[in-house]
Amino acid sequence: MTHFMGTHQNRLDAKGRVSIPATFRNLLKTADGGVALVLCPSYDHRCIEGWRPAAFAALSSPLEKLDMFSEGYKNLAISLFARSCELESDKEGRIVVPDHLKKYADLTDGVTFLGLGRTFEIWEPAAAERYLAEVDARAKAHRLTLSGSVA
Repeated sequence: MTHFMGTHQNRLDAKGRVSIPATFRNLLKTADGGVALVLCPSYDHRCIEGWRPAAFAALSSPLEKLDMFSEGYKNLAISLFARSCELESDKEGRIVVPDHLKKYADLTDGVTFLGLGRTFEIWEPAAAERYLAEVDARAKAHRLTLSGSVA
């Protein structure tokens, strides 16, 4: 598998740990067999985005072309990095979700992982169900296709 796929439910324990779905862990493996990922708040929704570290680095690399003392650079750098964190899982494939991200996504005891291909999202389960229903309705209403044209 080369893409984050599927919808997966897991529990968030009292210490803030959650098990990354096994299929996602396979995509996040490091050379030494560990699991590394970047988590950040979503810009669009009250959820957490999950990235492969290399993909997050590629996303942020255009910042290097901006004047680091410019307002644009500072705004983008803060948006990308200030609330993001790079994590490694424990031996059981669990990560500790930082408190600021749990609060941002309203996570308490359950989480839903949504695969988005290159990335994934972590949602509060009821919010994920509402969001999936909204996305399905929009896709059907607009008759979206992969070519971007209307069927």
